[in-house]
Amino acid sequence: MNRKAVIRSLGIVLLCEAGFMIPSLVIALYFKDGDALSFLLTIGLLILIGGLLSLVRPGKTGLYARDGLAIVSLGWLAMSFFGAMPFFLSGAIPKPVDALFESVSGFTTTGASILTVIEGMPRGILFWRSFTHWIGGMGVLLLTLAILPLAGAGAVHILRAESPGPSPGKLVPRLAATAKILYLLYIALTLAQVIALLLAGMSLFDALIHAFGTAGTGGFSNRNLSVGAYASLPVNLIISVFMLLFGVSFSLHYQALKGNWRVYLKDEELRFYLTLVVASVALITWDVWRHQIMAPGASLEHAFFQVSSIITTTGYSTVDFNTWPTLSKSVLILLMFIGASAGSTGGGIKCIRILMMFKMIRREMTRMKHPQIVQGIRVSKVTVEQDILGATTLFILFYLVILVFAVFIVAAESADLVTGFTAVLACLSNIGPGLEMVGPASNYSAFSPHSKLILSLCMLIGRLEIMPVVLLALPSFWRRVSH
Repeated sequence: MNRKAVIRSLGIVLLCEAGFMIPSLVIALYFKDGDALSFLLTIGLLILIGGLLSLVRPGKTGLYARDGLAIVSLGWLAMSFFGAMPFFLSGAIPKPVDALFESVSGFTTTGASILTVIEGMPRGILFWRSFTHWIGGMGVLLLTLAILPLAGAGAVHILRAESPGPSPGKLVPRLAATAKILYLLYIALTLAQVIALLLAGMSLFDALIHAFGTAGTGGFSNRNLSVGAYASLPVNLIISVFMLLFGVSFSLHYQALKGNWRVYLKDEELRFYLTLVVASVALITWDVWRHQIMAPGASLEHAFFQVSSIITTTGYSTVDFNTWPTLSKSVLILLMFIGASAGSTGGGIKCIRILMMFKMIRREMTRMKHPQIVQGIRVSKVTVEQDILGATTLFILFYLVILVFAVFIVAAESADLVTGFTAVLACLSNIGPGLEMVGPASNYSAFSPHSKLILSLCMLIGRLEIMPVVLLALPSFWRRVSH
């Protein structure tokens, strides 16, 4: 392992985090809510520690796969730790574990919160809380790659370790250019949503908060009732559409901007994703309406919003879907498992993996009938390599094993099984709200400190897609080996 290169890269990440906090500091100074000092102290500490670490000069600049995994895992842990400091130092979240939970939830774009009252908090803190979604949505390290030459020739290992999906790749030959293209698209879509929300009647501050949460598919709002506080059909539709857009692979958006619009029609994962959305919206609309909870129009509006929110793992809400019929809640739980598209800012298992799993099941059923047949798995008319199929199977297995173990730990103190199970599922899939005591009208404040740490770990595991965090805990990962 190139330890010095890892240390230097972490220093650069911390320096970037200091820069990321400057907009929140400006907000805090402007509104004078008493939180500016907490940002000044944190920024100073980040510059000091990051500056010292970045002075380390590695003997060689190249990175191995282990180095990329270490930088991503340690980078996210460091960002979350220092990102919690403004919450704690300002007194907005006085308990260190709670502050860390809120920070991890922000950077991993989970949106699970321990806050019981949001309105009235310092606006610099609220801005930072939502801005962590925007930073973490596309990727902390990817953003750093777009700004600085973080790791030289081995930077592709960082991309593979941090990017969601089974097989991330470069859009253009140079990795730094790929990072810049992705962030230009990300910024453009974010600005488009801000403008749309302003036209719908939101204030600039509220529009930025909700655009950050939508872009990162995170879900932190500055309102206690989330998006439902606005009671606005235009606002609901704008956020719903943009959630779905951010749940689509950014490589498809890039190809479409280059003029290849047919890429949307040809992509099998996108068709699967949209089919799930349409079917889920139709089923929930019918279920909510038949139970006379809402009129048909309102049922369709809120079903579309909540399906968009859950499948993209954003976690915003317009109503308390905890009160919906069992069938509707079951559909939402299923969407929590599936998640958004690979290469998007969404979480969950990802549509592409579910699609490949169905194709593998169908192939094995065919082999049972015709043992001699040789049949490959094709997605969007492209044959999927066997190692990717194996990695997909392993990921789903790891996901389920971690889910079960975490549920056993958290459920030991949960008031009911549904609360414990959906809390873990919502954190592992980076969604935020679950059901019962962690529903959209509730929060995670009732959990004990050790359960909050377990749930925080689940958020990191889910956002980094398991292996970078799991490998970090293995002693063999840190042993020196000859390459």
